[in-house]
Amino acid sequence: MQAVENIYLKFVPFPEFNLWDVKRYYSKNSLQFDNVVTLRDILIPYQKAVSKEEMIRNKWQIISKINFGGELFLRDFDEINTYKGNVTLVPENAIIYSKINVRHGCIYYHDKGQMPFGVSSEYPTFKFDENKISGKFLHKVLRSSAFKKLLNSKTTGISKARVKKDEFLDIQIPMPSLKEQERLVSNYYSKIGEAEYLAYQAFNLEVEIEKYLFDELGIINNNGIGISKGLQTIGFVSIDKWSLDDIFKKNTIISEKYKLENLDAICKLITDGTHQTPTYHKEGVIFLSAKNVTKEIINWDEVKYVSKEAHTEYVRRVKPEIDDILLAKNGTTGVAAIVDIEKEFSIYVSLALLKPIKEKVYPKYLLYLINSKICRIQFFSRLIGIGVPNLHLGEIKEVVIPLPPLKIQNEISNCLDLMKNNITQLKNTAKTLQYEAQYQFEEAIFNS
Repeated sequence: MQAVENIYLKFVPFPEFNLWDVKRYYSKNSLQFDNVVTLRDILIPYQKAVSKEEMIRNKWQIISKINFGGELFLRDFDEINTYKGNVTLVPENAIIYSKINVRHGCIYYHDKGQMPFGVSSEYPTFKFDENKISGKFLHKVLRSSAFKKLLNSKTTGISKARVKKDEFLDIQIPMPSLKEQERLVSNYYSKIGEAEYLAYQAFNLEVEIEKYLFDELGIINNNGIGISKGLQTIGFVSIDKWSLDDIFKKNTIISEKYKLENLDAICKLITDGTHQTPTYHKEGVIFLSAKNVTKEIINWDEVKYVSKEAHTEYVRRVKPEIDDILLAKNGTTGVAAIVDIEKEFSIYVSLALLKPIKEKVYPKYLLYLINSKICRIQFFSRLIGIGVPNLHLGEIKEVVIPLPPLKIQNEISNCLDLMKNNITQLKNTAKTLQYEAQYQFEEAIFNS
């Protein structure tokens, strides 16, 4: 009788059944590639106890965390005296990982020439023979997506799943020649270097936009001008509002070229969305909040929905239309986006809606100024509240901007369109290069 493979049962030899963990046996325990070694073959556990006195004497710090990007964060130096628990030393040219977050990529390579630091038992430390394996190559492999999948099959526990040291050391990794390792690492960092340079160019362009606006509009930041130390006095009739920023005009602007107008004078309506807590549905009419305006464009991908009846009720108060501006009142306060497509939706109280008077102000021009330092320095000085600061409608209406003729507004907007497009292209290219660097490295190693 021909044997039939059982697709429902998985048999495990009893001597190997040391852990009762389904995912450990159901998933693959290794990857398929040439020249494999286990981490136990190349990593040497390193555990050197160090006293607080020695830490202080050598000005060594204690770890705070390793983030998901593999970056190290250290505690402030003065926290050594209050730190509870034993500390071991991490020397140069060592690998450490966070037991609780290693499956998320929390692995750090402490390069040669770096100052030692201290860790708790939650961060196993390893040395290795640099004549056999490159530290940077090892770090890249251990933080790869393929390796993270293997780590996930090794975790124990539920709420705080950890990877034990022995389980970590049993994992296999590829081991090409040292020359090949260095070539792969060089190619990776070459692309990363290109990406960082493009990101730097994008940052410089963003700075240039602010400079362009200030120069073109003759802006002077009146941040603290005329303020002196000691007792300050001001005539009662000059006080419109009881706040230091308003009394002393600490965070306002001056234009040497154009008249300043407050937003209330150039918008036919400034209001916010419904103050009612909506009942959300899986489908219906789109409903936006401040979470959808964290950048200068509306995020239509992560929206919520309300019923048609609720939407009809909400738009009786305020109906968003093309060229209206949505301004986040809390959360990412002061960030604005323009409604540039025909779409039926309503908004929550966390969003302010501005309807520009088009005979006075070009909507794109208003958008760019709201998202610039010209308005930002005014918004920040008007934030109200402590826990979750927010902008009140009255404060938004009083913010001022320089108002040149419409023709000049349009010219400025067109120029900023080009600069913003260049920034977007630079950032997108940088992001593509980062992805290619990671993908090509893993493709060469794991043939995935």
